[in-house]
Amino acid sequence: METTWQLYTLLSLILLYIAYIFSPINGTRRRRRLPPTPGAPMPFIGHFRFLKFPLHRTLHHLSQKLGPIFSLRFGNRLVVVVSSPATAEECFTKNDVVLANRPRLIIGKYIGYNYSTLVASPYGDYWRNLRRFATVEVFSTARLNLFQSIRRDEVGRLIGKLRRNCSDGFARVQLRESLFDLTFNNIMRMIAGKRYFGRDEDTEEAKRFRELKDDIFRVSGISNPQDFIPVLRWFDFRGLKKKMGKLFEQMDGFLQGLIDEHRGNKDANTMISHLLNLRESDPEFYTDTVIKALIVVMILAGTDTSGVTLEWAMSALLNHPDKLDRARAEIDEVVGGDRLIDESDFSRLPYLHHIVSETLRLFPATPLLVPHEPSTDCKIGGYDVPRGTIVLVNAWSIHRDPAVWDEPERFRPERFEGEAGLATPPKLMPFGMGRRSCPGNGLALRVVTLALGALIQCFEWRRVDGEMVDMAEGKGVSTPKAVPLVAMCKAREVALKVGPLSPAVELS
Repeated sequence: METTWQLYTLLSLILLYIAYIFSPINGTRRRRRLPPTPGAPMPFIGHFRFLKFPLHRTLHHLSQKLGPIFSLRFGNRLVVVVSSPATAEECFTKNDVVLANRPRLIIGKYIGYNYSTLVASPYGDYWRNLRRFATVEVFSTARLNLFQSIRRDEVGRLIGKLRRNCSDGFARVQLRESLFDLTFNNIMRMIAGKRYFGRDEDTEEAKRFRELKDDIFRVSGISNPQDFIPVLRWFDFRGLKKKMGKLFEQMDGFLQGLIDEHRGNKDANTMISHLLNLRESDPEFYTDTVIKALIVVMILAGTDTSGVTLEWAMSALLNHPDKLDRARAEIDEVVGGDRLIDESDFSRLPYLHHIVSETLRLFPATPLLVPHEPSTDCKIGGYDVPRGTIVLVNAWSIHRDPAVWDEPERFRPERFEGEAGLATPPKLMPFGMGRRSCPGNGLALRVVTLALGALIQCFEWRRVDGEMVDMAEGKGVSTPKAVPLVAMCKAREVALKVGPLSPAVELS
């Protein structure tokens, strides 16, 4: 009986495919001037054979053969890939409103509260309200200044933690978890007013969240077959919907707990308290679901990306000790040795900024920008892009374009000296571009610049056994290093004067 059902299903799918191929609608599509493709798509699956990881590198290699704009067909979805600054600029200037929508991927339905987050929601009044809140109430200069003491304290704690482990000379340290603790605690103190990591022992709640965050990133991205082959949703291919449903329940429980804790304390200086106060004037908009939708993006998008960027920056500097020495000399001259670097020093530390820009160029945390979807038919690069197409911008490829960057594969912060315009979109676009660019770029830059400057100022750094740091990319939405950074670290005199003294912990 089961075999007969499978046979009928297969025959039905074949007939549907044949009908699609010869339908008038598809004939119209074939008459469009679509971007070039690497070959005819296979029935049902399209160009899935090109889905090799890391995907941004695969798409970059295809762009070398097909040009700055090309198309692939993943299942029943057309995907257009943009890989040049000029084409990207056309997307986010001429076509900015048209491309302001997001494709409805499965991750947005479950983790994105049924497409109600700032990232996943469709372009319209609801999204504009979310964006206005994020821009004015969360990431404005005034709000970031209000939380400056949190960033200073978390960086001080990081310095204190490392200091305890290398105060007697060079010691072997592994930075990844400490950098994640820094970025996560910073976000959580802004949102809920409490720390989770870095105590004598992490709480069970903190451990569960770390595992939950890792699980969510594992099922995220633009490579889930169910997003492109609808028939796979009928029997939940690989149990993806079931996995996401469980992850949603856990994340929702975690976020709901944070909100419940704040109901009786609306005077607290946290984002949740601020949102609950706003509810009194607009209860229909600021529901628990909307509050959770705002918070989940801040947590997931604001932790790994900054931590990953810091790890890449330190890895690059260890492989280029002359750049590290120059950055330390600049900080010593401007800040001195009696206090820790502060955000008020940033304007006088241009080389430190250049290091951050070069890190974001070579190692963008989101090498493929969050996908866009045109709401109407449009043209990009002279080609027809139909409504409903998934448009991917390969920032990684744009950042390594030899027509824009001299020696694009080299880590050379000096390239930004006297070339302020070179560090702006569309040549450098780690945070996206246009109306759906990341509104949290100001916070990310402050956290990364402050933490990196403190690590350079407070410690001497060496490679383990003189071996070059492995710069291979690992798997993940935020493109982590394949091998966590391990380095030799020794506290400088300034490190003994700053930061709370944390208990010694094992970092190697």
